Amino acid sequence: MSKPIISIVTPSYNRSSEIELLINSICKQKFNLDLIELIISDDGSTDNTEKVVKQWATKTKFDLKYINQKNQGPGMARNNGMEHSEGDLILFIDSDCEADPYWIKNIYDCFLKENFDACGGPDGAKGDFTLLQKAIDFSMTSFFTTGGMRGHSKKMIAKFYPRTHNMGLKRKVYEKTGGFGNLRHGQDIEYSNRIRSSGAKISFVPDALVYHRRRSTIRQFFKQVFNWGVARINLFHIDKNLLEPIHLLPALSLIAAIIVLGGCLTAPKVFFPIFVFIIFLIFILSIYGSFKYKNILIIFYAPVIIPIQIFGYGLGFIWAFLNRSILKKNELVGFQKKYYK
Repeated sequence: MSKPIISIVTPSYNRSSEIELLINSICKQKFNLDLIELIISDDGSTDNTEKVVKQWATKTKFDLKYINQKNQGPGMARNNGMEHSEGDLILFIDSDCEADPYWIKNIYDCFLKENFDACGGPDGAKGDFTLLQKAIDFSMTSFFTTGGMRGHSKKMIAKFYPRTHNMGLKRKVYEKTGGFGNLRHGQDIEYSNRIRSSGAKISFVPDALVYHRRRSTIRQFFKQVFNWGVARINLFHIDKNLLEPIHLLPALSLIAAIIVLGGCLTAPKVFFPIFVFIIFLIFILSIYGSFKYKNILIIFYAPVIIPIQIFGYGLGFIWAFLNRSILKKNELVGFQKKYYK
């Protein structure tokens, strides 16, 4: 095979079944597969990830590499992948994602047109995802929740920082800025901020879609968004520019919800109508989500998932703020058992 133009790096930890779906999606790319390599950077898995990858390597039309390290987290696994990569353009996609058939083509076309230094794209849900996964996807990607911050359309209400489930950068940018840092959560935002601060040009590629399977249980989802709230405070202590006014909204919403619920007990005539109005808004959003995914059952999931996302993030944000800014503790890590859960 010729030297690849594009290197795709995926960190993985005990996700062999999902890795198969990812590799299969790369096999279906509408792009010259001779020009890419896929590097599965194993972070010390104890399952059969190595066997799965090496079996696939015998039948892919692109160079499929397996490398491993002791368990250190996805950031260090991505760094390991970049060290072993050969491409001039390095793309990241997570092990719980599948790439749309035009993912690479759309990124490369944008690269040729805009000559970006780094890029990012949106994530979404596939038709075969569970209702819970679709509800989580809606809560994460809707412009009315956090889609306007994370990057799901050209209309954004906060600075765009590419996230590692769908991100790319020139090799020259990696050589200039180094790899991912040691933050347990939020390391992709910190890295994107370093790239932005270097003067690099960052593009959002709206058609470069990946399908993100996300967390499969409500408990896992709560832990994830709580950790994101914690991460935002850690990021603030690294660079004050990483905390924008909009990042305060989940914490303020949680405080407002507590006040409204308390008010319903002490002054129901004043606060109960506000409570009903909030429920009405969530219900309207849930109806919108049902139309988006063409499944009326989303109505029963979204009213649970949307508050969990907002309040879980807000709770993590407040907890970290009190510990770091008031009690002057060092970097916090939230739920700690596994990087990938």
